[in-house]
Amino acid sequence: MRITVMGAGSIGCHLGGHLARQADVEVTLIGRPAAMAVVADKGLTLTSGRHEPIHVSPDELTVTTEAAAAADAEVVLVTVKSDGTRAAARELAPHLAPDAGVVSFQNGLRNAEALREELPEHTVLTGMVPYNVLQTEPGTFHQGMGGALMLDDDAAGASLVAALAASLLRVEARPDMREVQYAKLLMNLNNAVNALAGVPLRAQLGERSFRTCLALCQREALAVFRASGVTPAQLGAVRPTLMPRLLRLPDVVFTRAAKAMLAIDATARSSMWEDLRRGRPTEVDSLQGEIVALAQRHGLSAPVNARLAELVHEAEQSPRGTVRAWSGPELLAALRGTA
Repeated sequence: MRITVMGAGSIGCHLGGHLARQADVEVTLIGRPAAMAVVADKGLTLTSGRHEPIHVSPDELTVTTEAAAAADAEVVLVTVKSDGTRAAARELAPHLAPDAGVVSFQNGLRNAEALREELPEHTVLTGMVPYNVLQTEPGTFHQGMGGALMLDDDAAGASLVAALAASLLRVEARPDMREVQYAKLLMNLNNAVNALAGVPLRAQLGERSFRTCLALCQREALAVFRASGVTPAQLGAVRPTLMPRLLRLPDVVFTRAAKAMLAIDATARSSMWEDLRRGRPTEVDSLQGEIVALAQRHGLSAPVNARLAELVHEAEQSPRGTVRAWSGPELLAALRGTA
């Protein structure tokens, strides 16, 4: 099976690296020149608190910066940031084989739709990665928490589901990926909180003031989802509609009630934190910005999400290495002032 990853950053290298371990799967990574140079030299190291480090040697992968390398792919996994989706599709379009399938493993609600519009002759499936993957050093990618990959329950994706499962990644074929995407968006609203907090996810979620920031964002999001006629899927032990109430519990009570949510490596952080640290644009417009846009469409407002997006955009303008780390009370005061 020939699989190409378009946009081989943290998630793309994580997925591609696991798939490349199988003798009957050929993986091509397409990514930024500097990142691909590291992989071509060192290969990939995949780490997790759930298994011993896995090393994928350079000769187990094809590494390139050119979309033309997808010409013989049976499946292309798109893992670029949301604002690069259409550009990636246009780069791929002249090279894809007529029967090549495309899978979006991206944050946000609209990437698969954008890919279908740009690649109308191809089957495009929606995928979801429920956990964070962080580059801890060049060529090394760490999975900070558990969870199962999810993918449209479609015959066109059956071979990919089998390949992912054989590579020791948990994977589920789901008939409700639209609702899954909304549930993931609800969880991903924490990315901005974590990025501005500047502390590991477990520490951030262990502090009530930071959790209250997330609860305010989620409360606005749930109101917007209701107006849109969407009920997000339940992906864990707690119904999404109850999550804001759970998040606002006192620390001691929350720690007992949300053990699964806190089953995170002590060093895990959001990808948005990594983007700010490396001076890269973030995906906040596809997360908080999506809630604001949906609210406007239905005559509602989402001031907390709007303000959080503003703070992230301000942080994006900070010189590299000087991004402010907000305390929980500071960030909560800044958001409550808009609510």
